[in-house]
Amino acid sequence: MSDAIEKKARAAREASYALSSLSTEVKNKVLLELADSLAANREAIFAANAKDMEASRQAGLAQAKLKRLEITESVLQQMVEGLKVIAGLPDPLGGVVKDYRTDSGLHVQKVRVPLGVIAMIYEARPNVTIDAFSLCFKAGNACFLKGGKEANNSNEILAKLAKDTLQANGVTPAAIEVMTSSDRSELQQLLTMNDYIDLVIPRGGTALIQFVHEHSRIPMVQHFHGVCHIYIDEYANTEKAVNIAVTAKTSAPATCNTAECILVHQSRAEEILPLLQERYLQAGVEMRGDPQVCGLCPQAKQATDDDWGKEYLDLIVAVKVVADLGEAVEHIQAYGSNHTDVIVSEDVQNQDSFFRQVGSSCVLANASSRFNDGFQLGLGAEIGISTSKIHAYGPMGLEELTTQRYVVRGTGQTR
Repeated sequence: MSDAIEKKARAAREASYALSSLSTEVKNKVLLELADSLAANREAIFAANAKDMEASRQAGLAQAKLKRLEITESVLQQMVEGLKVIAGLPDPLGGVVKDYRTDSGLHVQKVRVPLGVIAMIYEARPNVTIDAFSLCFKAGNACFLKGGKEANNSNEILAKLAKDTLQANGVTPAAIEVMTSSDRSELQQLLTMNDYIDLVIPRGGTALIQFVHEHSRIPMVQHFHGVCHIYIDEYANTEKAVNIAVTAKTSAPATCNTAECILVHQSRAEEILPLLQERYLQAGVEMRGDPQVCGLCPQAKQATDDDWGKEYLDLIVAVKVVADLGEAVEHIQAYGSNHTDVIVSEDVQNQDSFFRQVGSSCVLANASSRFNDGFQLGLGAEIGISTSKIHAYGPMGLEELTTQRYVVRGTGQTR
């Protein structure tokens, strides 16, 4: 057992008590000053990240993960802007969800309060360190962060800048604790600390999610893989359908909200599939299709059973012709991951039918799956996209990092 991990977890618990009553003004000041600190220390951040990138290249890390790991000027700017956006969002704490009086005269309110301490376990993406801290902090929570070993240098400097900013504003630096050990036994130890940690959010591959499932004594919300589908309906607008299907794969192929499978109504296959093939070829995307797709798209490779339900996180897309909306829904129910699914259709009834039958955390009509993102949906940023239906579902912003309790005022009532 590691005394250091328990010490950090205990410190985070103690910090959470102070954070729950921290003023909105102080929280916003910390976030804005941290944004300035990131910008001022950009060269140190890039240097730390360069060490991680070089070590990961030598270790043979996959290209998709290398892309997630890299802190570019654009990624750093997104972190800075994210902090500013979160500082500008309303403070969720104290928000009244219900307000009423009972027959006995009690004044009952249901209000938002912090969860307490949130443990975030994630892979490869150092920007999550800032996103997770800023969201947890604004929502009055302490955070205990366990990033992937490949991002240790990046995570350490980002956490240090956050701690320095907290301390400069008279706030306990234990509001953010970071675990850099890659020892699975120590991670397993962390997952038993339900006395100190209120929620654990694993964000990564299947192996990580399963490990947390097996070992955690702490309630969890999982950010699992994204097997996202786009169904092109018989009533789809051709230009919209092709643009959405192509850009949802090519704009950021290594993200969880990328389209991994395109389903095309059989009545539109001859028109749309050649157009998709042309655009995918231009973008360097490999198509893997069923026999009908391969017959219409000579450049496509024959799909295998493993291609349905596969999260490629790469420039590869599975394509299938379906008989109708019902078959498309059945395919998504069989192979989807409850992340994000799209219908492209001008028929409102078909859109509504798709929405009712597909139970993913975000369903869209005539828009890219890439919009299932906290920033894009107006949440500022997100700590992850939950594919669990309890306690949150979909992008987890500030409100999803709180819970609700009853505050009751009486005038001497007894029972």
